[in-house]
Amino acid sequence: MLESFEKRSMSIVFVALAATFYNAVLAVINAHVVDLGFSAVAASEMAVLAFALMLILGKGLYEQDLVPFGYLVATLILAIYVSAINGHVVLDYFRNILIIFCFVTLGTWTNHKTIKYIFLLASGLVFGVLCVEIFFTDFYADFFYPAMYFFNTRGVELFEVVDSKLFRNALGFEGRFSFGLINHRSSSLFLEQVSLANFCGVMMVYLVTLWGRFSAFQKWFCLFTIILILVTNDTRTMLLFGMVSIVGYFVFPYLPRVFCLLYLPIFLFLGFLIYLIKPNAVGDNIPGRVVLTMEMFTEMDLLAQLGFAADLAADLGDSGYIYVIVIGTVFSFLLIWLFVSCYPAYETAEQRRFAHALCIFIFMNMMIGGTAIFSIKIASLLWLLAGHMKFAERDRASLGKRPYPFPEFRKVER
Repeated sequence: MLESFEKRSMSIVFVALAATFYNAVLAVINAHVVDLGFSAVAASEMAVLAFALMLILGKGLYEQDLVPFGYLVATLILAIYVSAINGHVVLDYFRNILIIFCFVTLGTWTNHKTIKYIFLLASGLVFGVLCVEIFFTDFYADFFYPAMYFFNTRGVELFEVVDSKLFRNALGFEGRFSFGLINHRSSSLFLEQVSLANFCGVMMVYLVTLWGRFSAFQKWFCLFTIILILVTNDTRTMLLFGMVSIVGYFVFPYLPRVFCLLYLPIFLFLGFLIYLIKPNAVGDNIPGRVVLTMEMFTEMDLLAQLGFAADLAADLGDSGYIYVIVIGTVFSFLLIWLFVSCYPAYETAEQRRFAHALCIFIFMNMMIGGTAIFSIKIASLLWLLAGHMKFAERDRASLGKRPYPFPEFRKVER
């Protein structure tokens, strides 16, 4: 049993790291072997999800998996409905929830040792490549050639003003918030700045949740990596989240669970206040992003809320709330609110810290950071921890009973 579990654990390590860093591998191939297109990116993500599903189906689904599985099924039904009323297949948001389902479920089978190993290994890889990017920028740019990778696979035009192989959006612009330590926004293995910023937030969630499990050296290493990302990536959102995380570590265990349900309404209320105070705020700053989201809320009609404007979703990357409603109807908005708020376990101090950190990270990002949190690069590690924390005190993998084959469910006796 132990040998079999260790094999499954290493499979989870592989799929988690592949989900997080597959773009870096593709970029190297694109830069030095053969030009790739979007199909290579899509095929890679599909392969990762297929492998994750194989691991899940190999174990079978228990009654304890019904909530994430039900969420996935409900999203599929909504995707079929939205596809029907728009006259073409709309599965992008279903893919986002499939990512959540896969990694939440795998997380429930991930033991303490494995979840810590995955996090530290991913953080170490990001730190190592980040140091290369900072001190040997030309080598980093030549090796990964992010600009050409995103041009070939996403159609992002090369930056003609500056002769650089870095991703054009990572070069920043005049007036952009910056610590000025390097002449671009760092990207590390993610090749673009937004995912690295959100990975920094995921690191904060892990540290807030699992602080007591790390050695002194591991704590200082993770803290140094977070600080290094913050001062080179110039991310305002994660600076704010970092301050919340420090206070939250001490406060979260004492808050009632109802607070998890209140975070989304609180962020919307604060957004409305900012909209009233600064209705003309624009630009790449927190007030500008918030006002943009609130303006979209005021302009959205009933048909858009019911999924008739799904084609607009591709242009809503800077407003996660609006994206979810437009592509999945207002019911998808309600479902993600309830799932994020209610799914995490809430018994131990670790579980309570995670539940609050997850809600704040997701709902704050959806207000001012857009849809990047749904990317498999970020969602994989975040939701793997969510699943792990669900059974953190009752190691699910140690149970000797086997489930019935999919799609039947069996309750695990505790």
